[in-house]
Amino acid sequence: MPSPLHRRAFLRSFAAGSSLFPGLVSELLASSSSSPSPHFKPKAKRVIFLFMSGGVSHVDTWDPKPKLTADHGKEVKLDHPEIENRPGYERIFLKRPGWSFKPHGQSGTEVSELFPHTASCVDDIALIRSMHSSHSNHYNATLGMHTGSFAFARPSLGSWVSYGLGSENANLPSFIVLAPKTPYAGSQVWASDFLPAAHQGTLVIPGSEPVANIAPRIPVPQQQRELAALAALNRSHLAQHPGDSVLEARLRSFETAFGMQMEVPDVFDFSKESDATLSLYGLQRGQSSGFAWQCLAARRLVERGVRFVELIDTGSSGNWDSHGNMQEHVPLARNVDQPIAGLLRDLKSRGLLDDTLVVWTTEFGRTPFNNTPDNPGREHHNWAFSSWLAGAGVKPGITYGQTDDYGVRVASNGVHVHDFHATILHLMGLNHERLTFHHSGRDYRLTDVHGDVVKAILA
Repeated sequence: MPSPLHRRAFLRSFAAGSSLFPGLVSELLASSSSSPSPHFKPKAKRVIFLFMSGGVSHVDTWDPKPKLTADHGKEVKLDHPEIENRPGYERIFLKRPGWSFKPHGQSGTEVSELFPHTASCVDDIALIRSMHSSHSNHYNATLGMHTGSFAFARPSLGSWVSYGLGSENANLPSFIVLAPKTPYAGSQVWASDFLPAAHQGTLVIPGSEPVANIAPRIPVPQQQRELAALAALNRSHLAQHPGDSVLEARLRSFETAFGMQMEVPDVFDFSKESDATLSLYGLQRGQSSGFAWQCLAARRLVERGVRFVELIDTGSSGNWDSHGNMQEHVPLARNVDQPIAGLLRDLKSRGLLDDTLVVWTTEFGRTPFNNTPDNPGREHHNWAFSSWLAGAGVKPGITYGQTDDYGVRVASNGVHVHDFHATILHLMGLNHERLTFHHSGRDYRLTDVHGDVVKAILA
């Protein structure tokens, strides 16, 4: 075991060379009995997961409800979790959508005027209008959408994909999260929990220095020699503690951090992107933040083999939690609409959409009613909302599932969060019932004991 003096000497030299975020690790299958591989031939090699934090209103965006408009102001009786025993909500009334819908593309999919750019891409999208979730609280619903668990900390979807498939690029983490702010449920949305520590997401914060202290501060050959010496000592230590996933992850983190010093500066250097590409995303040259930056960064990351990239939109001045005024959806939609459409078009033009799965979702919808018909906002609504998928293995230009005439409840072909996860894993070549990890005396999986693959949306 290295002496305290050796440890101190290394820490001084390593601190001079780089600095690590928690989770700055690449593919490592510690505690796994076999090498990472799909259970069957995958349709998708990688995922870009677009998460709109706060609860996007389905009846104002993806799920047209003309009868909701026609019956605006009608009183309804519902035992809804957000209004139960809530003062001022003894009576509730239907509230019409704030924006008009019209059909788009050859598919004729109706989308609201809030998303004009993404609407032009509907022929590449499988739109699910029958999503539902198990909780109406932000924390729990966000946790559930990311981990399949609505009450307890569990590994995130990205961590499960990393665990099951590993990395395509040893110089970059297999799971990266691009987010300006931490969303509801905090870092648990990208945590690995009981999975080996190497599979937690690496948080990248948009800005002038997305990954801090990435540039080497000592000559690379010297750093290589120091890391090689350290690796020899640490692997000797590891031999005395076989199966220690935290220790194994720490060793790999040194290797990955060194590789990232070589690769990360290029990943986030957009200077060689053409004016046409920047314009496609709505990105200004030199801009280093915003959802457009996140989307272009995602394309560059998946190009380089990152397995799972999550983009979290928390809004420039808030998020999609429009309790007080649904007009807040206008700047929020404007901020993400063109970048999302640009991402889809850019991936398609480069042939990347053929083996990349793009997922758009939020944690729940918003109520098609309120305590007065003219209340400007909407409440949380987990009974029904909309999500969509595009790209590898997805049947393009379709809608799946329906809500009732008012968008209150799922009327047909319901898709629970567990089904959503099962379908994403299936497209990645992973059987959600077989992707398990033994912990605390039993086998765990992302979908717990639930979930069915939504085969109707598969190509």
